[in-house]
Order: sequence, then C-alpha cells, then structure tokens
Amino acid sequence: MISLPDAFKKFKSRMELNEREQQNASKRQKEVREHLDKAFQIDRSFLTGSYARWTKSKPLKDVDIFFVLGKDEDHYRDKHPDKILTAFYDTLVDVYGSSAVKKQGRSVGVDFGVVVDSDDNTDYRVVSVDAVPAFAKGDDYEIPNNTTGKWMGTNPEIHAQKAVSAHQAYGNEWKGLVRMVKYWNQNSRHGEKPIKPSFLIEVMAMECLHGGWGGSHDREIQAFFATLRDRIHEDWPDPAGLGSPVSDRMDAAMVKRAQTILDQANRDIAAAIHLARQGKNGDALKAWRAFFGPKFPLS
Repeated sequence: MISLPDAFKKFKSRMELNEREQQNASKRQKEVREHLDKAFQIDRSFLTGSYARWTKSKPLKDVDIFFVLGKDEDHYRDKHPDKILTAFYDTLVDVYGSSAVKKQGRSVGVDFGVVVDSDDNTDYRVVSVDAVPAFAKGDDYEIPNNTTGKWMGTNPEIHAQKAVSAHQAYGNEWKGLVRMVKYWNQNSRHGEKPIKPSFLIEVMAMECLHGGWGGSHDREIQAFFATLRDRIHEDWPDPAGLGSPVSDRMDAAMVKRAQTILDQANRDIAAAIHLARQGKNGDALKAWRAFFGPKFPLS
C-alpha cells in the first residue's frame, strides 16, 4: 500500500501537464485561430491563463486563448464589449454549432465534445477552450467585461510573474498545491464550482500561502482550506492592478454557498488527518480520494 506522503506526490504528478496534453492544447489554439482569422484581423494569439502559469488542473477545461486584434478591428473598442463577444460567438457557432459554443462574460467558450471518463481522463485531450478577444494597450491588454459593460485592463505576464514568485517562496510546491485545490473545486459532487473563477483560488493563494513550505501536503492543505473559509467573503483585487476584482463574480449567495461547502471540506480534511494519525492508512487514502476525486491514488 502506498504511503500518504507518496500518494500526495503521485497526485501532484498526475495534475501536471504532460507533452501530449500540451500538443493537443497547441493544436486547438491553431484550429480556433484559423477559424477566427477568416472573420477578424488577428495580430497574434497565445495560450494564457492558468494553462500558461502551470496552475491548470485536470481535466483540461476552459483553456484560455488570447486573440490580440489588429487595427482593422479598432472600431470595436468604441462599442459595448458584447459586440465583439457576439461577433466571436457567431463566427465559432458557424464552425462548431450552437450547442458547443457559449458566450461568456469575458470570452467565448468552445466545447470539443471530449468525453471525460470516470477517472477524469480525456485521453490527453483538451475538453474546451475560452477564446478571449483582446487589444494591446502598451505593455498591457484590454479585454471585454460584459458585467461592467466596459473594456477591462489585464496583463497575463504580470499574473505569471507573481505565480512564479509565489511558487519559489513556497519551496516550489505552490503550483502543485494550487492545482490540487482547483481539482477539488471542480469535483462534480459540488455541482457548480464553489469558488468562481478558479483564478480566485490562485489570487488567495498568492497572499495566504506564505512563510515557506511546511513539508506536509495534508497539513498545508488543511491550513489553506481554513483560510479559504475565513476569507472567501473578502474583495480580492486583480494582482496586476488593472482589472476588476477577481472576486467580483462571488455575490452574497455564492459566498454563502461556498462557505457552507468549505465548512464541510474542513471537516472532511480533519477526518482524513485523524484517520492517518490513528494509523489507518488505507482509510485515510480513501478519505482523501473521496475528498479530491479519482485522480487521488489509492496505490
């Protein structure tokens, strides 16, 4: 039987992107780019978000792709951001169909119809991507924000730099722990994700996971979940200091729901740690698997 520390190491490894997944993500980026190129002047596109920061969890859903628009599309900057989102949506619906394309607050999602099996495997394929229209603004970018009805500043490079700094300050364990928590967040037993967007977990982790790595995944996770519960109601600003608060989607009802689920999560964590303390390693492994999902190993 695998030990608990080795199980967490194996779990961490399972959450990491492998070469086949990276190749498929790059293929999907090029594929969507080819379709959008027919309707828009696109200067460049690149994979961004948690995928680029190496904090993306499995299965690979909602992989962000920035499409930086050229000058011929500048007329959209003077319009409500819904205009460019609708234009992206219409173009992609023509290719993938209305059942696979969804207009969102800051992007257009495309679902590729990939089946996720009972072990959360996708045969190394990307499930969906989020196409994000963007304009360059100096070293920063502007993207649509349908919530405010305005264009919103952002800078993925600053987000990535801050993630690297947090990772190094936390004994190079920060990204692995963030991926684990994101995996818990998208567990189907919750229904809707308790914490939205998933980037909010990262932003909270940038501030709350400090003081160095303590050496034990279970204890570090316990401490972080306790902090999530205590501080999920707070406003969490954009780490780049440009856009709307990352927490702006968490209204009062969503916060209350998240607190309820996090209360249960903290009880589940305490129970799993207690089982390990009693020497019931097999039961502890099962408890952690029930907590996280099928990617957590039992052997």
